[in-house]
Amino acid sequence: MPREIENQSSAGRTPPGHDYPAWRAWVRAARLPSQMYIFWPLLLGQALAMGHGFSWEIVIVCHVYGLASQLYIVFANDLADMDTDRRNFTFTLFSGGSRVLVEGLLSRPQLVRAAVLCAALSALAGVWLGIRHHIWLPLPLILFGLALLWAYSYPPLRLSYRGGGEYLQMVGVGLVLPMIGFSAHAGTLAGMPWSLMPLMLALSLSCALATALPDEPSDRADGKRTHAVRYGLAGSFRSILWLNSLALAWLVIVPLPGTTLSSRALPALPCLALLLASMRLAAARPGERGMLLFVSAQVAFSLTPMIGLTVLYLIS
Repeated sequence: MPREIENQSSAGRTPPGHDYPAWRAWVRAARLPSQMYIFWPLLLGQALAMGHGFSWEIVIVCHVYGLASQLYIVFANDLADMDTDRRNFTFTLFSGGSRVLVEGLLSRPQLVRAAVLCAALSALAGVWLGIRHHIWLPLPLILFGLALLWAYSYPPLRLSYRGGGEYLQMVGVGLVLPMIGFSAHAGTLAGMPWSLMPLMLALSLSCALATALPDEPSDRADGKRTHAVRYGLAGSFRSILWLNSLALAWLVIVPLPGTTLSSRALPALPCLALLLASMRLAAARPGERGMLLFVSAQVAFSLTPMIGLTVLYLIS
């Protein structure tokens, strides 16, 4: 086994005879860095609704939903992917699950209960908005988002195994989350700047494709039909870089509401640098440091326009 892969496979394992505290196991299972995939699209949707009314209570409820939804996703995915994760020796910070089940730090019943609780809290956030603020539109969107995760990992669809799971991620992150954030304040989707959505979808899909790359060997061995397995690493690299180019062009060329070319150039310039860096790393293999750098660059590429536009809409 190559040394880099061996080092990654042993990273985070509990040393023999070491008592791993339960709270640390739960923090690890929570994979809190992945909250950024939820937080920024959700906040962007809220920022877009600033002219339609604003409430700090709704902001807090939205992000309670965002946290509960993210925990539901990571707990449920750990349960669905446990067998694949056992074969995964090229996992990274961005992929391969939390490994708390693989390493015996938590049990399946514990994660099942936690996932069900978090799904219920997600739905209750929508119910709260309906009862307290008479805004019911977020609730079906929240339920649809929960259903996307079920379709991603569980029968009868199980699209992360059959193929197409990345597109579910794209819809959930790039479309449903901004819609939830916007409708929670506006109570409607009228006035939603739809010209922004192709950019969000391209960013979300490129990120979903990139974060699956390190897991290609174990996914292939387990029969998962991810994009990287179906089209190979080279094909996935090409798709990701084309999506980056499309997103960058959209950001610069399309006159997004409430922005100017100069304001859009602020996130566009770091994205261009990240795209150029990604091009140089596009021959990396799972388990290599270059792969981790490529995925890190792609996560940054995806988030930079979301963060930049969110800040712009909040201060304008």
